[in-house]
Amino acid sequence: MERRGTKKFMTKDLKISASILCADFTKLGEEIKKCEDAGVDMFHVDVMDGHFVPNITIGPMLVEVIRSVTKLPIEAHLMIEHPTDFIDSFLKAGADIISIQAECYGALRPACREYGQYPKEVDAIFTDRVRADIKKIHDHRKKIFMVINPGTPLCIQSLYNEIDGVLMMSVNPGFAKQKFIPSVISKIQNLRQHFGGDIEVDGGINDLTAPEVIKAGANILATASYFFGSDNPKELVRELKSLGKD
Repeated sequence: MERRGTKKFMTKDLKISASILCADFTKLGEEIKKCEDAGVDMFHVDVMDGHFVPNITIGPMLVEVIRSVTKLPIEAHLMIEHPTDFIDSFLKAGADIISIQAECYGALRPACREYGQYPKEVDAIFTDRVRADIKKIHDHRKKIFMVINPGTPLCIQSLYNEIDGVLMMSVNPGFAKQKFIPSVISKIQNLRQHFGGDIEVDGGINDLTAPEVIKAGANILATASYFFGSDNPKELVRELKSLGKD
C-alpha cells in the first residue's frame, strides 16, 4: 500500500466537485451536462437514510443513472447508519469514491446515541471495523475517503497511510444551504500537516469561505447550492480554480 501519511506533501491541483443534491432532478441529464461544460472535476452524491442524519435522499439507483451519462468520477458520500451493508451496492452502481463517516465506526457520544439526536459525533473509532471496509473498497480498486463531522475530532490518525482522502464536513450533515462552521478551518490545517492525501471540504462553500479552506490545505471543494444557484457556473468554477493557483 502506498504511504499517504508522509510529512513532505506535493502541491495538489484544486478540484471542484458538484454536489448533485441541489440539481434539478426533473432534467438530471441536462444538469450533468451543465456541470461538465462548466469544468467540474467530479460529482458528489449525498446519500442520507433519515437515521444517521435527519433527512432522506437517494440511493445506488441514482448513482447508476449518473454513471450512465458521465465519465467523470462519482463520490458516494454515505451518511447512513450502516455503511458496511451498502458499500457493494454503490460500487456496483459505478461509484469511484466511497466516503464513509467516522461516526459510524465508534461509540456515539451520549447526546446523540438515540434516534432523532443530531449531529452524530464520536471521540474515537474502532479501526478494525474501518479497515475491513477500506480493504473491501480497495479490493475493487476504488478510493476510500473518511468523513468527519464538525464536532468530531481528528480521530483517524492511525488510518492516514491507508485511506485516499478525508472529507471534512463544514456544516452538520443533513441539509443543503447551511452556514459554514469556522472552527473547521483549524482542523483542516492540522490534518494537512500530517496527511498527504486529498482533503475535501463540504458545506457552506462560497466566494468567502473557499479561499480560507484552500489556504488551510484543502484541495477538493464540494459545492451544491453555490454552483447550481449560479447564473454563470462556468465562470464560478474558473474563479474557484484560480484560487488554487495563488
